[in-house]
Amino acid sequence: MVKSSNTKVTLTINATWFRGIATYGKVMVGDKAFEFYNDRNLNDYVQIPWVEITYVVADVHFHGRYLPRFEIRTRKNGTFIFSTRDNKKALRAIRNYVPSSNLRQALGLWQKLKRRLKS
Repeated sequence: MVKSSNTKVTLTINATWFRGIATYGKVMVGDKAFEFYNDRNLNDYVQIPWVEITYVVADVHFHGRYLPRFEIRTRKNGTFIFSTRDNKKALRAIRNYVPSSNLRQALGLWQKLKRRLKS
């Protein structure tokens, strides 16, 4: 059994972790880390301490009305893509622990095309 690194939990919500194959489970946002636990396999989990997170990047559509997923970028272990049942609520909980300067909006299609054409 995995022991949570959090001492105080702000939010627990159903989520999907996109890593090749989608994995379903629960996201726990707490005072020490962002955690994901698989519903079916207790040994399948990820715990990301807040000090390891460099950026949280969210896909924003329709002027903020629809947030399909968000990505957590870490210092050493790459990126993790998640989607929760209510992404706005999850990002608001994350905002309490990650500085607002490290929360980013993902580039849109036209912004990506402009960057490609300029380079």
